Amino acid sequence: MISRYEQFSFLISGIYRSIQKIEREEMIKYGYKGAYAQYLVVMMRHPGGITAAQLGEESEKDKAAVSRAVADMLEKGLLRREAEGDTMYRARLYLTKEGQEAAQFVSQRAAEAVSAVGLTDEEREHFYRVLDMIAGNLQEISVKGIPRAHRAKADIAE
Repeated sequence: MISRYEQFSFLISGIYRSIQKIEREEMIKYGYKGAYAQYLVVMMRHPGGITAAQLGEESEKDKAAVSRAVADMLEKGLLRREAEGDTMYRARLYLTKEGQEAAQFVSQRAAEAVSAVGLTDEEREHFYRVLDMIAGNLQEISVKGIPRAHRAKADIAE
């Protein structure tokens, strides 16, 4: 019998792997890495620019991954960087015309993929609301630990 933990973690892992595969397959059409997809979509929401630190926070990626991706996207002409005063520290990143086109493409393809999942708008809204609640609760648990009352119930239930 599969436990609730196994079922939940396997489903979430499977969804994440599928998303990564779709991102890779779509971005390769542009000759880019799949990891760029999430960065481009986040940046699309910031026409006034965004710092690398903000990009990391919003995409929930670590500093090193963001740094590598930004360097690569700058080299490929998807981004441009503008200094704040005399220093590049906290420089703002902007999508170039090519970056905007790639971001639009990613956004459109992502919308098509989500639509192809087969949920009605109402089901999707409910699913996202529940998933958001789960994510928030798990984030809190990861910081504070599992509440004692829930540990005892889980021991009995499983």
